[in-house]
Amino acid sequence: MKKICIACLVLFATNFAIAQNSQKAKTLLDQVYTNVKSYKNIYVDFKIALHNSEAGINQETKGNVTIQGDKYLFNYLGAKQLFDGSKVYTVVPENEEVTIENKSEDENTVTPSKMLTFYKTGHTYDWDILQNVQGRKIQFVKVTPIETNTEIQSILIGIDVGTKNIYKIIETGKNSTKTTITVNSFKTDQPLSKTLFTFDESKYKNDGYYIIRN
Repeated sequence: MKKICIACLVLFATNFAIAQNSQKAKTLLDQVYTNVKSYKNIYVDFKIALHNSEAGINQETKGNVTIQGDKYLFNYLGAKQLFDGSKVYTVVPENEEVTIENKSEDENTVTPSKMLTFYKTGHTYDWDILQNVQGRKIQFVKVTPIETNTEIQSILIGIDVGTKNIYKIIETGKNSTKTTITVNSFKTDQPLSKTLFTFDESKYKNDGYYIIRN
């Protein structure tokens, strides 16, 4: 009977510790969200590394994104994607094409403006390792989807403890592909052109681009 009581106490203490760590991780993510929402706009210059040893994939590239509310301008792999609040414009200079689409109503579609809100539902949270990166304390939080049919196994979010801004995101897929996004530069409340999130269709037509409407 004594052994059973001790086992129950250990189990209760373990579950309590797990619950505390989960709440601590969720609280830190909420602090990051609140912090970012306080800015008028943000500009992020980043590096993306894609690695899958089984498939022989090892790629690295750079990009940047400017976000103001729901609007964003995303530059990646030589292409540009603009969301003006109602429509998404994807410009691919290599193909001389512009695709115009209505805002997606799919809740599972992740856009730059939703990158900080995806964790709020459908995930569990774990307090992970603390790293020292050039004098900065980076606390990692592990976010795991509850849904089993997702292609994502887990996401590690590295948060600068001092600034409460994201420094690194490591996504591990069930196909063993690891995608690492590292923030090179994070700027806030920058002076932006009034036309930054305005798409000028005539400009691309005059340059001979093919316009696709979906």
